[in-house]
Amino acid sequence: MKCPHCGYAESKVIDSRPADEGSTIRRRRECLMCAKRFTTYEKIERMPLVVVKRDGSRQTFDRVKVINGMVRACEKRPVPLSQLEAIADSVEAELQNALEREITTAEIGEMIMKRLKDLDEVAYVRFASVYRQFKDLNTFMEELTKLLGDKQGDDTQS
Repeated sequence: MKCPHCGYAESKVIDSRPADEGSTIRRRRECLMCAKRFTTYEKIERMPLVVVKRDGSRQTFDRVKVINGMVRACEKRPVPLSQLEAIADSVEAELQNALEREITTAEIGEMIMKRLKDLDEVAYVRFASVYRQFKDLNTFMEELTKLLGDKQGDDTQS
């Protein structure tokens, strides 16, 4: 690490501690030439995730858009924002751990729906109606029937 004071390339680490809730490491360094101290930050370099939209256009993954979509689906529902943020974290972590750097909006939607289904069924149906683009009342009823069938199957197993 180059010293910002004299430009010398060698320094020693005096102190290291986590910063930004553990996502960054803050290091105090001392230049081996001029003995002045400076601070550096080290963070994990993440590869950008590219989202392929329905029209074929591409844009970088935006966690805020994921949360906003879930907030709209959970409007007037007893779902805390912290749980929606946890879902967004979970989805983003799964995407980062995947080998693929490109993912479709439909795949992201399915990942979110899977998690919303366990959290709040009304929010799940609202979210599904947008992501699956329900064309009419019949497709909406098919999804509700499937949800009720899943719920009855879960109740009989309990």
